Amino acid sequence: LLRWSLWGRPGVKALVTAGVFVTTLWNLRFFLDPSKGSGEESKHREPLLILVWEWPSGQVPNVSRDVCRELYSITGCQLTTEQQLLHQADVVVFPHSRLQPGRDKLPKERLPGQNWVWVSLESPSNTRALAAWNKTFNWVMTYRQDSDIFIPYGKLVPNQSATVNIPAKTNLVSWVISNYHRTQKRAEVYKNLSRYLHVNIYGKANNKPLCKDCLLSTISKSKFYLAFENSIHRDYITEKLWRNSLLAGTVPVVLGPPRANYEQFVPADSFIHVNDFGSLEELATFLKTMNSSRYRQFFAWQRRFSVKLYTDWRERICAICTAYPRLPHGHLYPDLQSWFNS
Repeated sequence: LLRWSLWGRPGVKALVTAGVFVTTLWNLRFFLDPSKGSGEESKHREPLLILVWEWPSGQVPNVSRDVCRELYSITGCQLTTEQQLLHQADVVVFPHSRLQPGRDKLPKERLPGQNWVWVSLESPSNTRALAAWNKTFNWVMTYRQDSDIFIPYGKLVPNQSATVNIPAKTNLVSWVISNYHRTQKRAEVYKNLSRYLHVNIYGKANNKPLCKDCLLSTISKSKFYLAFENSIHRDYITEKLWRNSLLAGTVPVVLGPPRANYEQFVPADSFIHVNDFGSLEELATFLKTMNSSRYRQFFAWQRRFSVKLYTDWRERICAICTAYPRLPHGHLYPDLQSWFNS
């Protein structure tokens, strides 16, 4: 009775009505903008527009369709190469191979909230004029694991095959080399190693170029492959390991960053590192005297993994959309050269 008598008073009734109204508005606020209730920032509108200022490779593919979704199941991502869409782009991609030391070809200004990405798959030894791009790029996209967007040359992906496939072998060691320079570490190592065993050399440097479809079938006949990088830098592990060795079905003899760095990418028993031996003579002896049982152990990884190569620049660019929500906004690399050479 007391409750109903209080409800009958005008002041109490008005107060309760006002409370209900305020509560309704508060809940409606979350309904209209769910991010307010979660404490998260409002999600970016879709699709995210990625403008590739100039395509990294010579031939520009058709990206007018929803290629990220159709080819790689990445939704909410639109690629374009149309520079006139600059003012609509959320992200602008600049491959280093297309950059000129001057800024003539770059946009005159960066739109508020727009992020620029510097892209390179080359090592620092083969990358010039970085000092010209200080305080220019928000994000970096390279083979380095500490990049904002990490784009390796390849990786091992889990499989359920539980089988080992070793192609028939007709020779001991092969090497495909296009650009041979005596000053490179790999040239020095090859020269000394060749004193103790024969190496079958293919490629432009030896006037034995291999056609695209001949490469793997030729290399697969060798028991070992010299996966020698053109320069030695952290994480710089290229197709020489992924395609020419593991995918081809040979055992890679690697020259590059330290063994521990390779083991971040592939099992420790899947490759031979030049630095594992006290001398190149010891390495040569190890290769020449290996029995079939020991050799098969190098392929144990095939029971759990298969090789995935990254060869399509569309897949790499689409990866920006996957990484976008976790990338730092408003950040600039003050000294790109120092970062890349670190």
